[in-house]
Amino acid sequence: MKRKYFDGIEALQALFNDHGQKGDWTENNGSHQFRGLRGGILNYWPGTHSITVQGKSPGKEEFEAILDGGAEQAPVAVAAVEEPSKKVFVVYGHDEAARTQLDAMLRRWGLEPVILDQLPSKGQTIIEKLEDYTEDVGFGVVLATPDDLGYPKDHEDQKAYRARQNVVMELGMMLVKLGRPRVAILLGSQVDMERPSDIQGLIYIPFKTDLQKDAGPLLAKEMAEQGYNIDVKKL
Repeated sequence: MKRKYFDGIEALQALFNDHGQKGDWTENNGSHQFRGLRGGILNYWPGTHSITVQGKSPGKEEFEAILDGGAEQAPVAVAAVEEPSKKVFVVYGHDEAARTQLDAMLRRWGLEPVILDQLPSKGQTIIEKLEDYTEDVGFGVVLATPDDLGYPKDHEDQKAYRARQNVVMELGMMLVKLGRPRVAILLGSQVDMERPSDIQGLIYIPFKTDLQKDAGPLLAKEMAEQGYNIDVKKL
């Protein structure tokens, strides 16, 4: 159900902050989205002052109560924030060696990699399978490796390495599902290659042959910013 909120984005952010809601605000094409750590998702369009609330319980109901004025403000001493889900969705192309290194590194950090082709399809299409298995993940790591060659039509002289099309598609789904701060792209830099998107603000982490050494510390830092407690001794 759409609602109207005429006080503006700053007032809306302050309202949710006053009620102790923790999560990430992101902006995309003029709209604002807030993903709470308890499952709620709020979308706000300042041009029309429209708001929609979606997501999972209990966060969705908490968001609705705040907007309806029925939720009490958080006390000064706020309880500990829930840790993000240990499930990390892994997107990859043809570089299985890099995927194996990433899988081992995430497991060493006490996380649970979710790799699509290792999961049962249950008669679902790829899109349905993605939606199903990403429902409760907390972070996405995309392995963008130079698996394909491409160039603009009639410009073969501009030929360049690029990531597989499935990688680009799944990257887009992760950005919509999790928001930019919770998606990291590990960019294979063995050769020059196109980045899979020109969207500003994406997290690109380069690596060559040793993914754990080249990309591990920076990935751990980005995940720590999103609430993950990663033991630096296990980097």
